Amino acid sequence: MGKQPRVIVIGIASMDIRGRTRDTLVPATSNPGTVRLTAGGVGRNMAENLARLDVPTTLLTAVGDDPFGREAIAQTAAAGVDLSHVHHTAEYPTATYVAVVDTDGSLAVGLDDMGISAAITPAYISAHRHLIRDADVLVLDGNLHPPAIRRAFSLAKRYRVPVCVDPTSVVLAQRFVKYLDRCAILAPNLAEAEVLCNCHIYNLTDAAQAAQHMVAAGVQLALITLGEGGVFYATPEGSGHIPAIRCEIVDATGAGDALTAGVVFGMLNDLPVDEAVRLGVSAATLTLCSPETVSRDLSLDALYQE
Repeated sequence: MGKQPRVIVIGIASMDIRGRTRDTLVPATSNPGTVRLTAGGVGRNMAENLARLDVPTTLLTAVGDDPFGREAIAQTAAAGVDLSHVHHTAEYPTATYVAVVDTDGSLAVGLDDMGISAAITPAYISAHRHLIRDADVLVLDGNLHPPAIRRAFSLAKRYRVPVCVDPTSVVLAQRFVKYLDRCAILAPNLAEAEVLCNCHIYNLTDAAQAAQHMVAAGVQLALITLGEGGVFYATPEGSGHIPAIRCEIVDATGAGDALTAGVVFGMLNDLPVDEAVRLGVSAATLTLCSPETVSRDLSLDALYQE
């Protein structure tokens, strides 16, 4: 048997403070509900999802010299992610994300403190270029600063390593417009896709056109997540739509990260694109049904059962 595929993820590791209201959210006042503290961050979430699918995964990130940093490291290491190259710094606090979730599991408001992303510098990435050289896939999260993104793409090109990108947010998606021709996998949600394609998406036909636009620009696999509408995907060989799996949503946080990780897993194992995307939808569903940012029930068996 050949070596196991190895993934390098470069992105944010945070601690998430997530509250869910017991009743419909009432703005500008205190709302009764529940509050949970869990490790999060787009890059970290994708790394944990992959590790739970038994993919050897190394996370390049930065954490502060504080209790949140130690807790994020502990939770992530427990899932099997290689954290031996994490940058520990006293210059910034560990990234923090605060989310308030309504009774239907949808995000009512979110607030992030990602200043520590400045510590994930081009020099830090270059110092670990040997990891990128030996990787089968490099995964990037949109919180990286533009110089770090540029260095990561440059090294990936030098070593011919395919790159998977999660644009992360509408504001951050713009950072990847110039790199469409270097993305093996690009996984925006609907709003992020509008930024990447400079268009408006109102229906599935529009989503199809946006995905095909990304492919025409050089993306090898474009995924546009549509929430309850499922996922539309396109490649140079064809396109398709995978419907969402109906479920009772507990918390939508991290679902997109799980979907991307599931697709990466499928592509690493040479599965047909349609099956890889279905695995991604299954991973997202498991996350939607979990109070955690990454479902502790995630496994390959659970994906196919879902």
